Amino acid sequence: MLNIKPVKLMPVREQAASSLREAIITRNLKEGEILTLEATAKALGISATPVREAFQILARDGLIELAQNRGAVVLGFNENTIRQHYEIRAALESVSCRLVCEKEAPLEGIEHCIIQAREVLSSNPEKYPDYNQSFHYNIWLASGNIRMLNMLSELWNGLSLGLKTTRAEYFTNSHAEHENIFARLKERDSHGAYEAMYAHIVRSMNDILTRYV
Repeated sequence: MLNIKPVKLMPVREQAASSLREAIITRNLKEGEILTLEATAKALGISATPVREAFQILARDGLIELAQNRGAVVLGFNENTIRQHYEIRAALESVSCRLVCEKEAPLEGIEHCIIQAREVLSSNPEKYPDYNQSFHYNIWLASGNIRMLNMLSELWNGLSLGLKTTRAEYFTNSHAEHENIFARLKERDSHGAYEAMYAHIVRSMNDILTRYV
């Protein structure tokens, strides 16, 4: 019998912003499309308040433009903004791994995500995105830097699925990289953990860029 337990996820507003950011990056939401508060909340299955907060996050990032009485208009991504987005994520996430090692922070939450992800990959792979998010979120928490955690939460964009990889392949590759990152964290190898996370985010960037060539 499977022993899959809940994992810690980001607050609802960041999850909403993440879902919308992923849709914009992958071009499921195209430049010029109008997002209304009510329709977006219904599509995401949440209340209007976190969607309104998510709109504010995305507007600050330059992904949407808030339109009075119309919700928001999608501004879109291009190759340059994709690179800038992932360069920031790579820098911050790599530092968070280094901090976890230097502070010898507890790893139980991160390890829980790794163990549970192994189980869902063999039993219910479509649940993997939750464990992907939770793995990263628990590293940010363990870093002990709340400002960095808040910044990374607002940058999160979900799966960086490109055009040349299936979802199953993406899940398998992503988890293998998570296992490597966790191994470096357990060894308290700050340089190795930094490099492993940096490579993980750059690979994600290169995957998503296949949608822009």
